[in-house]
Amino acid sequence: MSSKFELPKLSRRSLLKATALAGVSQVASPFVVTSWAADTVKIGLDNPLTGTYAATGKNEMIGAQLAVEQINAKGGILGRKVELLVEDSTSGDAGTAVQKARKLIDRDQVNFLLGNVNSALAQAMANVAYEKKILHVVPGGHTDTITGSNCHWNVFRVCNTTRMQTNSISKVLFEKYGKKWYFITPDYAFGHTLQQGFEASLKEFGGTKVGGDLVPLQTTDFSSYLIKAQAANPEVIIVLTSGEDMVNTLKQAVQFGLDKRFHIAGAQQELEALNGLPPEARIGSWVFEWYWKQPNVPHVAEFVADIRKKTGGHVPTARTWFGFASAWTCALAAANAKSLDTVKMAKALQGFKLPPEIALMPKDTVYREGDNQLMPTLYVGHAQAKGKDDPEDLFVVDMEVDGSKAAPSVADTGCKMTWPA
Repeated sequence: MSSKFELPKLSRRSLLKATALAGVSQVASPFVVTSWAADTVKIGLDNPLTGTYAATGKNEMIGAQLAVEQINAKGGILGRKVELLVEDSTSGDAGTAVQKARKLIDRDQVNFLLGNVNSALAQAMANVAYEKKILHVVPGGHTDTITGSNCHWNVFRVCNTTRMQTNSISKVLFEKYGKKWYFITPDYAFGHTLQQGFEASLKEFGGTKVGGDLVPLQTTDFSSYLIKAQAANPEVIIVLTSGEDMVNTLKQAVQFGLDKRFHIAGAQQELEALNGLPPEARIGSWVFEWYWKQPNVPHVAEFVADIRKKTGGHVPTARTWFGFASAWTCALAAANAKSLDTVKMAKALQGFKLPPEIALMPKDTVYREGDNQLMPTLYVGHAQAKGKDDPEDLFVVDMEVDGSKAAPSVADTGCKMTWPA
């Protein structure tokens, strides 16, 4: 399906400023716009603003806020002003995330649902969205089941699956750093499916898992796990934690001197974590899902400049782009369906290619028909202690991977999508 779309233009630009009050953020226009339709279109974001994933959740919110500003400047959604309502899901409580999702849908009457950073929370929210028949875009919850065995016709995902991440880097690690791996894995859906992906690669390449640990979310002391990893004498220690947990893992690994004896690596790495580390702990081989330094990709520089204005000069992260692309997906779905009917919008997104000013990537970025999974570019590379030209340039891209080549086939995902009659 083509990515061409048209949004009606207004005689006056409406730029929105977002404010977060009492856990709820509403975007309101500083101008009086007389040409808006009487009612608004509401996008509900149910994401962590507290806990280990607070930084990533807030960056997704910033990206969504910028998207809403741009959408309203182009005439809103179907001529109606867009509001962004934000709820704090917390970082790990599925019950809270579900409660907030139901509040956004039932009380606030949102037209779209976005979230969550935490994979388990994202899956729980997806089940609510399916029950309520509302279009749900998952910005950054990675576990495979969301667009796999527990897929839904109305749920779309922007970030990669865990299998896409592991497939993009496994062979490089195996060939360059060794075939004996030890795992430090967060004990919930995201970590489990990441490790399963790596173990599948080890089996394919003839490697060996020499040990591993499942660690609770929000662990602060990783010493016992690192001592066990050292004793197992692997060639590669695979670190699968994220957020503040990633920061604590890598800090303590360097304090133990493990980086001098073993190669440290993993799948998903994020600028939020690298920014939170001392320079000596910015180590290892990883996958970034978007990177702000892409000098040959159109529109990226403008996006970076727009985000810097919102963040006191800080560059956008992959999470910022996740939120941006997710909110824009809502507008594009409505524009192409010429309707806010959920079935029509979901059909309009089958095989839909994001336009370049939204995709901000070198390769085609398409919602795959059959499982609603976005096929973006993955950036495989290594962390660096300090950027040469910018203090936040903390990752070196060694290889770009086409998401459609890293992803399992729709059949292999286990997705059996059933559409309403």
